[in-house]
Amino acid sequence: MRVLAEKVGAILKQPVVIENKPGAAGVIPTQTLQSAAPDGYTLAIAPAGVYRLPYTQAIKWDPAKDLTYIIGLTGYAFAIVVPANSPIKNLDDYVAYAKANPGKLTYSTPGVATTNHLTMEQVSRHYDISLNHIPYKGSAESLQAIVAGQVDSAAETSAFVPYVDAGKLRLIAVWGNKRMSRYPSVPTLKESGLNIVQTSPWGLVGPKGMDPIVAGRLHAAFKQAMETKEFKDVLARFDMEPDYKSPKEYQAFAVESMKREKEILDILGLSQK
Repeated sequence: MRVLAEKVGAILKQPVVIENKPGAAGVIPTQTLQSAAPDGYTLAIAPAGVYRLPYTQAIKWDPAKDLTYIIGLTGYAFAIVVPANSPIKNLDDYVAYAKANPGKLTYSTPGVATTNHLTMEQVSRHYDISLNHIPYKGSAESLQAIVAGQVDSAAETSAFVPYVDAGKLRLIAVWGNKRMSRYPSVPTLKESGLNIVQTSPWGLVGPKGMDPIVAGRLHAAFKQAMETKEFKDVLARFDMEPDYKSPKEYQAFAVESMKREKEILDILGLSQK
């Protein structure tokens, strides 16, 4: 986002300020938009957790209806990582250790009810194992915890890439539809026998009721910034790819995502509605 902010600032000839709001599975920015003026000056990144929010918390707004969808940008890759010195070398080792030590194998995530957490619940159910979930306020804290030896493993986003490349963490399973080009020897969950494919597309949204002309200008500026080499290069560092969605496509994605998240939460018994 910092690369995009710099590029968009140059295009619109005004500064674009990034404000981090960690915690709550990344949904605080979109919640903030519910009281922001729809003037185009306050925007937010919408992670996948936004679409399960109505089913896990008592909120009075609808993510599919009460946001202005501006542009889909990219998406996270997900994986399970362990410390580089861990005796766990692959997913089979991971499951075997969990079966031999029920409830003792810990894993960190960026928070409760995140995509990371819910997918690990599905993994646990598939293998009939008991894992110990340790939630943090974001990926930075989650990864610091595993590097420091405070947890046995982590279910993380592409933020793990620098740590794996530096030899601090070992990748044991990726969650996408195909193997990551950066780590071609690491199998997907699907290849390991789980019918799970999990990615997390995200993009830029604004408050409900934005002027279509203003939203259109923002869309055009961010789309132009997405096409720059600098943006593509920084994504490549994390083995991510541009995932452009027009406002109409992004809105449709939100509607479909809410249906899918409700189904998953119902299956896991975690839906409050």
